[in-house]
Parts: sequence; C-alpha cells; structure tokens
Amino acid sequence: MRNIAFIVGSLSRQSVNRHIAEHILKNAPTDVQAEEIQIHDLPLYTQDLDEQVVPSYERVRNQLKRADAVLIVSPEHNRSIPAALKNILDIATRPFGQNLWANKKIAVVTASPGTYGGINAGVHLRQILQAVGADTLVAPEIYLSKASLNIDERTGAFLDKFAASFFNWVNKD
Repeated sequence: MRNIAFIVGSLSRQSVNRHIAEHILKNAPTDVQAEEIQIHDLPLYTQDLDEQVVPSYERVRNQLKRADAVLIVSPEHNRSIPAALKNILDIATRPFGQNLWANKKIAVVTASPGTYGGINAGVHLRQILQAVGADTLVAPEIYLSKASLNIDERTGAFLDKFAASFFNWVNKD
C-alpha cells in the first residue's frame, strides 16, 4: 500500500485547488491511500517553538513521515505561494537536522482563475523544494489557468493524464 499525502495551499472553503486535488486523487490506483495534511490550524513557524511539542506540528510531521509521496495543489497569492503553504514547508524542515522534505517525492500543481495558472507560485514552490532536497516530479508541470469548480472534459483529460504520470512515478522505487 502506498501512502500519498496531499496539501491544498488554499484555505478557502470554496477552493478550486481542493476540487482539482480531489479530481487527481480519484484516479489513484487501488493500492494507494490518500490523506490530506490540514494546514489551516498550524501556528506560524518560529524557531522559538523548536524546543516545544506543538501538537499540530507533530501531526503534520507524522503525516509526512508516513507518506511515500506528496501532492501539493496550490493557488498563487501575490505572485508567490500562499503563506499557509510556506508555513508547512518551514515546519517540516525544523528543528535543524530533521528536514522531512529531503528525498521525498513531491508533485506540484498550481491553478488560478487568471491567465497565468499560478506559474509564479509553481516556480517559487519548486525553488523551495529544490533547496530542501525534495525529489520533485519534473514533467509534466501543471499550471492550470482559468481554473474553476467546473472541470470541463478537456481539463479533466489533462488532469487524468497528469494523475497517471504522478502515480506511475510514485510506484517507481
């Protein structure tokens, strides 16, 4: 059984990105279990908390430890990644020497109702993941423009193709 963790970078209840993540994950093979890593309740990371047990930090760290791979689906905020997403990236690299992203298989999808599909967020996220030593799926890259809660046939087929590539990659050892 493969464990896939997924993170939705949007905190919105009407998140287009959550809808896209669910569409991708419905294509998961039967030997794959998906678990969302909730990020809405995480206190902002500060090094002052490294010596304390923060239950929500421990929850997400344990989820990442169990995950064979991570799918991150995120919007773009002000030409970069949302603050809540950056927060979990930082939490999972600390305390020093306990970087959970190192060598972790991670796929990135960004989606935006705008024309550019969150490409800046995707690029920034990939830069961060490279810096922390993640094994990031290089192709296909997904920057979904004009995204909405209504996934049309063409977009659905595109996401299905990405899902097949992602799950194939996850199963390669």
